[in-house]
Amino acid sequence: MSGLTSYLPAFLGGVLIGTSAALVLLLLGRIAGISGIVANLLPPVGADWMWRAAFVLGLIGGPLLFIAVTGAPPEIEIAATPVTLVVAGLLVGFGTRLGSGCTSGHGVCGLARLSPRSIVAVATFMATAILTVFIRSHVL
Repeated sequence: MSGLTSYLPAFLGGVLIGTSAALVLLLLGRIAGISGIVANLLPPVGADWMWRAAFVLGLIGGPLLFIAVTGAPPEIEIAATPVTLVVAGLLVGFGTRLGSGCTSGHGVCGLARLSPRSIVAVATFMATAILTVFIRSHVL
């Protein structure tokens, strides 16, 4: 892919994320924050488990649909060791509990609703990400 077509998968992914977040809010009155959706699938399971399971299955099915349509898996390069990925995952999980939500809940849904808490959370996410990249690129 070259030119604007190289951005098409990311654009379509963003459209799908925004559409799914809007539908969850409009139809169910809930925020499409992945950490909250997944956490409420764990015991004790609530009465609203079906839409949560369908949402998670959709997340898993997305890449499978991409493969079915394009005939190839998405090109993904992970430049980290498995240990780094596990530690990063645990830190993200801790952060989502500490921050009462994840990047999808605060960044997609919270900012769209102009939630002050989400504005602070996203500013914190972004500042931490910028600082991390700076340290990894210029210090370590």
